[in-house]
Formats: sequence, structure tokens, C-alpha cells
Amino acid sequence: MTAQAWQTLSNRIQNVAPSATLAVDTKAKAMKAEGIDIIGFGAGEPNFPTPGYIVQAAVEACRDPRNHRYTPTAGLPELKAAIAEKTKRDSGYSVDASQVVVTNGGKQAVYETLQVLVDPGDEVIVPAPYWTSYPEMVKLAGGVPISVLSSVKHGFVPTVDQLEAVRTDRTKAIVVNSPSNPCGSVWDAQTIREIAHWALEHHVWILSDEIYEHLTYDGKKTSYIGAEVPECREQLIVLNGVAKTFAMTGWRVGWLIAPRFFAQAVSKLQGHLSSNVSDVSQRAALAAVSGDLSAVSQMREAFDIRRQRIETMLNEIPGVFCPKPTGAFYAFCDVSALLGQPHGPHGTVSHSSAELAAALLEEAHIAAVPGEAFGAEGYLRFSYALEDNDLIEGMQRFRKWAEA
Repeated sequence: MTAQAWQTLSNRIQNVAPSATLAVDTKAKAMKAEGIDIIGFGAGEPNFPTPGYIVQAAVEACRDPRNHRYTPTAGLPELKAAIAEKTKRDSGYSVDASQVVVTNGGKQAVYETLQVLVDPGDEVIVPAPYWTSYPEMVKLAGGVPISVLSSVKHGFVPTVDQLEAVRTDRTKAIVVNSPSNPCGSVWDAQTIREIAHWALEHHVWILSDEIYEHLTYDGKKTSYIGAEVPECREQLIVLNGVAKTFAMTGWRVGWLIAPRFFAQAVSKLQGHLSSNVSDVSQRAALAAVSGDLSAVSQMREAFDIRRQRIETMLNEIPGVFCPKPTGAFYAFCDVSALLGQPHGPHGTVSHSSAELAAALLEEAHIAAVPGEAFGAEGYLRFSYALEDNDLIEGMQRFRKWAEA
């Protein structure tokens, strides 16, 4: 596309950056298609198959003509009820099915929430390192993302003092993401409570992304803000889905839980945007959220082994420091000591983590996502949701490249 043609597009889309994680994944797949042996640490996608009982529920749903039609826009009533029950079981508090809206993946839940909540000029505090799509979705709603970078010394967990320092009379919401993508941090209960009380005091909406809720390690547990501070629920939107917990990224089922009036507004938007989620996918999600978590536990055990392995191997690479992640399935490592120095077979000098990621892809044939995508220059994110042998081989390639 020429520059002149690009300028004919809306300012809205021109001001939004493409998804860095999807861009890395797309380039890695393109290189694989050319016959290059690429090891992908980019996409946040479990390598496990969806559990069999969930797949079987979808197979049976496909054969039933009742599932060949539209469902209510906000989701199958029985799925919404099951999500409400799952919330009581896992999060420890009760919600009504009328507060649930089923969406095409967790990403749509975030997008629709911001479209309903944010007016032009409204500010949304996005603690960094952040999931790459949060600030772009704020921009698409006409809002202004306000990044607050927490330090590795504090486990990448923001403090209320940091939030208060950037709060203005235009602050509309704050994003809470624990366990966190990209850094794998799990925010402690005390921090969660302090943020909730701060938000209540200043009438700030809370967007709590809990999609990695069951992926925690070393005795850490997800602290649910709606349970920790019940009075905040009237200004709380919970964002979740089956993708990460049940290895269902391709099924595209997420949801949000919000006060009834907010859920009704989101349903109105979705009615014009995409109507309902695929009926068959909803039936599969129903089986997932209604079942036990035994399959999830097995996947978490495998992730835990990989987590410990990748942390060890990254910290053995000269110039790399990887703090120990305690949630999700990402290692977020400091590579700033590798910048400005020649590395690799061609003596490549990278001046940013983006350039370093590009060099690793081209020369070491491993795909990682640069920290710039997450508001944290000087870092790389490695997903360890891949085969064990690939993980080991990829880390060996990284070390060989760094030591060359």
C-alpha cells in the first residue's frame, strides 16, 4: 500500500500499532513455511490439545440441529449460568447469570468493555509491563492509555503511590492483570485490596483480566479483587475465557462479568458488532467450565517444569537476567546488557530489544517478543507453552548466539 493510500484510512486505525505478538508469530510461521527450522516462543498458546471431554461435547453439539442456529447475543443461558457457578467456585463470590456476556474470545471482552466505558479523552491507567493490546484498545475507544512501569525489584507489581501519581480528573479506569502477561507476576492480596480501595475512593472503574487465574506456581494463588473487596463490584468488570486454562485458544470463547446495566450495554454493542459466539464453541465451553480442573492441573504441572527450566537456562546466558515468574506461562527477561555489543555469527549489534528480537529470529531462528510491545524496553518475552525439546533447543540456540 502506498503512503497516499494509507492516508485515506481512518485516523483511528492509523494511530493503532499492530499486535506485536501476532506479528512475531506470523513472521515465524512464514519462515517455517519456507523450510527454516524456527522455534517459536512468541505466541501465548498452550501446545496441549483441548481435553477430550470438551472436544466430545462439541462433536455431539455439531450433530444436534438445535446448535445450528443463532443463540442469544449475550450467550447461551446455560453457559452464562455455568460461568456464574464457576465464578462462585473459583473466585469465591456470587454473581448472577444476567451479569455475564459471552464473547468471541477474551480479547473481544476487553475491546467491548473499553468501547462501552471510555469516551474521547478519558484516561485508562495501564500498569506496565502490559499485554500489548490494552493500550491500543484504549486508543480505539478514543481514550488515552497511561502507562505506569513497575520495577523488577517489586516483582513488576505497581504500587498505589504510582497510580496516584498519574491519576487526573480524566482517569476513568485501571487495568489489573494478575497473573500477568507478559511478566508472569502474581499480585499479592494486599496490593489487590489497596488498589480496590483506591479505585473506590476516586470512582475509578477496575478492569480485572483473570484469564491466567489457574496458572500459578510456588504456592502463589490468584487474589480475586471482587472477593477481596466486595464493595468494589459495582465498578468492576472481570475479563476471562477458556483459552489459556483449557487449551482452547482456537475455540474463541471469552466472557465478561459486570454490573447488570453494564452487561446490558455490552450486549447491545455486541448485537451490532458480531452477534453471538459460535453455538458449538459455546457448548464446548460449557463442558469446560462445568467440569473439574484435573486436566488443568496436569497442564499446570507441565508448565511448572518448563518454567523452572527456562528460568535456569536464561540466567545461564551471559548478559541475560530472568526474574522467576510465578504465574501464566511467560518468562520476561532483562537483555539490556546484550545491547550495543556484537553478538552472533555476524557480530550483529542491536541497539534495542526490538532489534535484538529481530536478530535472534534471523540468525538464531528463535522467535521472542521484544519488550517495547509491553511498555518495557530492554526485555524479551519468551512463552514456555511449547514442547520441552523445543524449549531446550531454543535456549541453547540463544546461548550459542549470545556467546558468539
